[in-house]
Amino acid sequence: MAKKKKSDAPKSIQVKNKRAYFQYHILEKVEAGLVLQGTEVKSLREGNMSLGESYARIVGDEIFLIGSHISEYKNGSWANHDPMRKRKLLLHRKEIEKIRTKLQEKGLTLVPLRIYFNNRGFAKCELGIGKGKKLHDKRETIKKRDTDRDTSRELAGRR
Repeated sequence: MAKKKKSDAPKSIQVKNKRAYFQYHILEKVEAGLVLQGTEVKSLREGNMSLGESYARIVGDEIFLIGSHISEYKNGSWANHDPMRKRKLLLHRKEIEKIRTKLQEKGLTLVPLRIYFNNRGFAKCELGIGKGKKLHDKRETIKKRDTDRDTSRELAGRR
């Protein structure tokens, strides 16, 4: 029996938090595992998740993902999960302490950037340590995005 190659792995499903990149300057990224129930995994594989209003919080010696919404699995029965429940994130204790010391700096926060399945099929959450943008920074981001869009349209029109 032949071994499975990495290229044979299923295409990873990603849920991105575009709002986080607009509202925060991301200074550092950390990868964490997610503790999920069975129906949550099935619903997540279908792409039924929203990270728009979510954030991460350190409670005691653990980190939790709060405010994320995983829709109920349509084929689930009475054992379906609560869509808005807090989900535990798996990190080493040293990593949690490192994050805790960085968050004590003024204005830094812990934001989920994306959720995806790795090559082994485990759900992972990419967290970003970010500093909130001011209004003028957001305007610059919008202006840059508009100019990039215009230039790409012009280049496409010339082809």
